[in-house]
Amino acid sequence: MAPRAATLLEMSDSVAGYTTYIDLIHDAIGDKKIISTGMMKEVDRVEMAIAEALKGTTCSLVSGGDSGIYAMAGLVFEMCEKKGLTLVRHGEACPENSDGTCLEIEVVPGIPALAAGASLVGAPLTHDFAVISLSDLLTPWEKIEKRISAAASADFVIAIYNPKSKKRDWQLARARDLIMEHRKGDTPVGVVTSAMREQQKISVTTLEKMDESHVDMQTILLVGNEASVPYLDFMYTPRGYSKKYEI
Repeated sequence: MAPRAATLLEMSDSVAGYTTYIDLIHDAIGDKKIISTGMMKEVDRVEMAIAEALKGTTCSLVSGGDSGIYAMAGLVFEMCEKKGLTLVRHGEACPENSDGTCLEIEVVPGIPALAAGASLVGAPLTHDFAVISLSDLLTPWEKIEKRISAAASADFVIAIYNPKSKKRDWQLARARDLIMEHRKGDTPVGVVTSAMREQQKISVTTLEKMDESHVDMQTILLVGNEASVPYLDFMYTPRGYSKKYEI
C-alpha cells in the first residue's frame, strides 16, 4: 500500500470497497464504518461512498492496484458528473454557493498489477508497451480484438489484465492466436498471479508453451516484443542502450 493511501485510510471516517479488498486491509481499517459489496456491485459501492462524503465525512474508496487503472476512480468521476456535483482537489475550498453539492476528492496513486508483475519477472516494460484487458463485460469483444491486433502489429510489449475467469475461458486462447500472427512462438511471456501477496506465483514461459490452466483473474500476463529476451528465470526488454553505447 502506498504511504499516502495508508495516511488517508487512518484519517477516514468510513471505508468502501470490494469485499475481498476490504478483507486484505482489515487490520488498517480498525473500527471505522465499512461499506463493502461483492462483484458486479461497483455502482452501488460508489453510490454509497458518495452519499457518505456528502454528509461531510471522509470516505475512502479502496481498489486493488492503482485506483485509476481498471479500477474505481473513473466511475467516481462519472457518477459525480451525472449528479451535477462540484469537485475540488485536496486542500482546495468549495465554492461558497455550492450548497452541499461539492466534494473534495483525491485520487491516490497505487502500485498497479502491471508494475508489480513486471518487477517480479525482471524488466519487460523498459520500452513502449500497451495495456489491454480481456474482460468483455463492459467492452465489446470485437473492440478488444482490434486493440490486441493493433498492439501486436505495432510491436508493443503487451500487458494483459483479466485474462481468464470461470465464465470467460476462451478469450485468452483467441488473444494468443491474434498475437502470434505478429510474434514468434518463442516470444517470452511473464505470468504472475497474485503479485506481492502470500500466494503469488511467478513464471516466465513463451507464447507457444504458455499453460492457460495456471491463469485466472488474479493473473497479469506480460507478452514481450520482438526484442524481449528470456534470461535465466527472468525476462527483459532492451531499451536500446547497446545500439548507442558500449556496454
